[in-house]
Amino acid sequence: MAEITRRTFGFGGAAAGASGLLWPQVALPTPISGGVLKMVIPSEPIALSAVAFSGPSRLISPKILEGLIAFDLAGNPKPQLATSWRISDDRKTYEFKLRPNLRWHDGKPLTSSDVAYSISSLRKVHPYGSATLVNVVGVDTPDELTAIIRLSAPAPALLGALRAEFSPIFPRHLYEGTDPRTNPVNNAPIGTGPFKFLDWERGSHVTLIRNPDYWDHPKPYIDRLIIKFIGDGSARVAAFETGDVDIGGGNPVPPNEFDRVLQLPELRSDARGYAWLGFLTQLLFNLDRHPFNILAVRQAIAHAIDVPRMLNIIWYGRGVVSNSPIVPDLKPFHVDVPAHPYDLMRANALLDSAGLPRGGDGIRFRLAFDYLPYGDEYRQLAQYIRASLSRVGIEVSIRSQDFGAYVRRIYTERDFDFAHITVANDYDPTVGVQKLFWSKMFRPGIPFSNGAHYTNPRVDELLEAASTEIDINKRVAQYREFQLIVSQDLPHINLLSLTNYTIYHRKVRNHTVTVEGLAGNFADVYIDPRAT
Repeated sequence: MAEITRRTFGFGGAAAGASGLLWPQVALPTPISGGVLKMVIPSEPIALSAVAFSGPSRLISPKILEGLIAFDLAGNPKPQLATSWRISDDRKTYEFKLRPNLRWHDGKPLTSSDVAYSISSLRKVHPYGSATLVNVVGVDTPDELTAIIRLSAPAPALLGALRAEFSPIFPRHLYEGTDPRTNPVNNAPIGTGPFKFLDWERGSHVTLIRNPDYWDHPKPYIDRLIIKFIGDGSARVAAFETGDVDIGGGNPVPPNEFDRVLQLPELRSDARGYAWLGFLTQLLFNLDRHPFNILAVRQAIAHAIDVPRMLNIIWYGRGVVSNSPIVPDLKPFHVDVPAHPYDLMRANALLDSAGLPRGGDGIRFRLAFDYLPYGDEYRQLAQYIRASLSRVGIEVSIRSQDFGAYVRRIYTERDFDFAHITVANDYDPTVGVQKLFWSKMFRPGIPFSNGAHYTNPRVDELLEAASTEIDINKRVAQYREFQLIVSQDLPHINLLSLTNYTIYHRKVRNHTVTVEGLAGNFADVYIDPRAT
């Protein structure tokens, strides 16, 4: 087994560099300790820990729970809970050496036993782990500071998945014997990270406080992190204007307000920290319900939606149209697949051919549409879909609900017709795309899995092969065929890859130092009253 070197494994073009490399030293202002940072997110999570994964939790959990490694902005791995790692020549064994004297926030020691338990649990219950860790056959713990992950086949996306956002290491002594997804510790997490949980005021905010015993002393620098839930876009704008929040990411203000807000002298924007996300806005059919199990109906709905116009009207052109489930920025895997262009005549003809004629009132059938409650733009998307489908005789009722109710309806109860989702492709299709289309990821109860209940044996074969293929050219070919097939089967309508950005007060420094962006641990963040 050799120490891992700067070698590209094919995920997002990022190099899996050696731990222990000499990182360039740059003269920077000396961080200042103290202060309170107020961050805004548009939706309240179901749980705070990424163990019970839900979209908003990925911005909170990594401040409390850590991963084995992290990645800098250039995509190079660097130590977190692990100080070094080695990968065997056959790429089926990953050996990690842990930091000595690590302790959970409750004072108990962290050992390799916690790592083994976490990896094994995430493999079973996590929407990302179920795909990226599927080839894990065991985790050996020869001593308290060594964890050896054994695989049945190579996993080119594995290393990138071992960061806190996807594979948080959590305390075995608080989870063993429970269902990790429903353990109440998820709502008051105990981790090893730079911040400790203080309280969660439902409907308002979460407060985290500085961990004085953090292993990377003297970090963290801020005393307190308050994460506020503000769903209304105008209210988020007002919060930035009044100083009620200091930072927010992923399009934190409505697109039509972006330029005006940034005219405020104390505010800045930053596009870093999103390269490994690749968010894709999609429409999801429930293939277990009639008439969405009819391909012609799905095609008709796709032809009824003018996607470029949607981008311009709702998001002011801040993004690109993506007909493929792999976003254009995820090179070299993205393929420009055949589109279903806006064509009302074609849409009407398809619906007629499917045996769904207009009634006396002009309506062919009715459906309910559920949108992801992440802000005003997605509510406008729902209204746009309703207006678009009315032109071909489909009457749409829009259901508004909070994030928890949305997830239960789509992924647990499966009580939906047609829904909007926005899901990250992340740095590799195995991580962010496979879970949506792989038949083995039809797992009611797991958010952002195969909610359509899509099944295609050839797609399964391609996804499984690509998840273990080391040859990048073969992986590209496998994902190309996959994209062509799903564009024909149309279990989803792929819409847009939106441009993301962070807005922050000029006094906030070091908010984005890793590929995770605002989903990083914030250990380096400090508030600088000297900022101009």
